[in-house]
Amino acid sequence: MAELPRIISVDDHVVEPPTVWTDRLPSRYQDVCPRVVRAPMGEITFVGGKLTVAPGSQGAPTDWWYYEELRRPLLRLDSAVGVPRDEVTMRGITYEEMRPGSYQVGPRLEDMDANHTEASLCFPTFPRFCGQTFSEASDKELALLCVRAYNDWMVEEWCGPEAGGRLIPLTLVPLWDVELAAAEVRRNAERGVRAVCFSEIPPFLGLPSVHDPHQYWDPFFRACEETGTVVNMHIGSSSKMPSTSADAPPAVGSTLTHSNATYSMVDYLFSGVLVRFPRLQLAYAEGQIGWIPYILERADTVWEENRGWGGVAERVPEPPSVYFRRQITGCFFDDAHGLRSVDEIGVDNITYESDYPHSDSTWPRTREIAEEQMKDLTDDQRERIVRGNAIRLYGLDLG
Repeated sequence: MAELPRIISVDDHVVEPPTVWTDRLPSRYQDVCPRVVRAPMGEITFVGGKLTVAPGSQGAPTDWWYYEELRRPLLRLDSAVGVPRDEVTMRGITYEEMRPGSYQVGPRLEDMDANHTEASLCFPTFPRFCGQTFSEASDKELALLCVRAYNDWMVEEWCGPEAGGRLIPLTLVPLWDVELAAAEVRRNAERGVRAVCFSEIPPFLGLPSVHDPHQYWDPFFRACEETGTVVNMHIGSSSKMPSTSADAPPAVGSTLTHSNATYSMVDYLFSGVLVRFPRLQLAYAEGQIGWIPYILERADTVWEENRGWGGVAERVPEPPSVYFRRQITGCFFDDAHGLRSVDEIGVDNITYESDYPHSDSTWPRTREIAEEQMKDLTDDQRERIVRGNAIRLYGLDLG
């Protein structure tokens, strides 16, 4: 067996430095734009998939993001790598308590070197996984400036010259206006960006679904297809993590995290979006892959047997699995069942991730874990999964 090729992780995260927005927005917005304030941590709860927290009057110092009326603390969960598992809790932290690679380019590259990782695609933290923070803001003029400022920082600094092409730009769009979203895709594509964040289930954000009879999202999808921009959907990008009840512990939702990706993929398979835009590419982050064979089998059966009443006979002319294999990619970091199903899923539809610096991250043992996970695969299968598919999907200039 050949040596494991250097990994391209398609799902990592960046904690934005404190000055991303204050350095880029006009002075009149300095008191309302996203900015960091240090204050004690108040009481925090996380049940039923819902986080509730506010600054307190006493306790350990915590760095908070303030934006309009929002108060969002930095949490140990935001930067958990290098910390013993039992100490990874919901407590608040400061930037000084984070591993520097969470928010600084140089240390990130060093941590990637230690992890046999050549390149990394990073989702946001404060804006949330597809920029929901700005979509929920009251001042949409400011929110649009914030989206553009984040993208400028992502392209020019996080993925700038210091990164040497190893950090792959992943940008946001103003979700509340599809024409502005399409324009932002094109603006960033002109400077080489080939990846954009999007919500796995837009209706959970109060937005039209991909089944919208007026095809609301088509300008966005058209911009992505025409520019070769991949639509990336992270679990939780609908602001609603799966859970079973309001009092269920976080472990329930953590076990069910693949569910939103499952729902989303079925949406797209039956929506007609992939028919109208046959070159559009979708990528699911942190959803794992073991569930995919059953969903494809079931979707094809429903398409074949329930065409008379299923509501999709006119919009989906071929079995749904055809569109999956042509246009959808999943990724995983720990899925033994999925790896036993590589041939059913399709090796070209699978990518790999390290999830740095989150609590699920395999850093700094990602290479060791990948070698053990994929010991029964061929060298060609391993190469495609850990890097080759990502290079093709995102058009990376990596050998």
